[in-house]
Amino acid sequence: MNIKKAKSIFLIFLPLILGSIIGFIIKDYTSQYAVLNKPFLSPPSFLFSIVWPLLYLLMGISAYFIRKSTSSLKNNALYIYNLQLLVNLLWSFVFFVFKNYLFAFIWLILLIVLVVYMIKLFYEIDKKAAYLQIFYLIWLLFAGYLNLGVYLLNR
Repeated sequence: MNIKKAKSIFLIFLPLILGSIIGFIIKDYTSQYAVLNKPFLSPPSFLFSIVWPLLYLLMGISAYFIRKSTSSLKNNALYIYNLQLLVNLLWSFVFFVFKNYLFAFIWLILLIVLVVYMIKLFYEIDKKAAYLQIFYLIWLLFAGYLNLGVYLLNR
């Protein structure tokens, strides 16, 4: 396998790798989620470990489409992609480690804004890259509902 292909594969899996590392780092803090009062429609905890890897993989594939483009918007789109990924990964610390549910909700709103902007940029470069992010956006909106519910029910 040549270096360029190996790098592409690595970058596709990078969000999944980073998400797994964060999950490992915070694993001792996530057990408290089970004892929190949660809003109606809260899924069982195991569902998060199924959904997030799929979303991270879709993120990586989507970014791959952007990376291989020749668009002049590519660098800005990848900057926003990387920024939203960082904001995404840091949310776990705010919510699980620091247990600051209100700030986690505000942080999640920032993430949603970044993802909407990222989808817009991706759409201008490669429509399929943008469409792959729709599931992520829907999940983030649902996560916002859950996060706000946890805040309101556990003050």
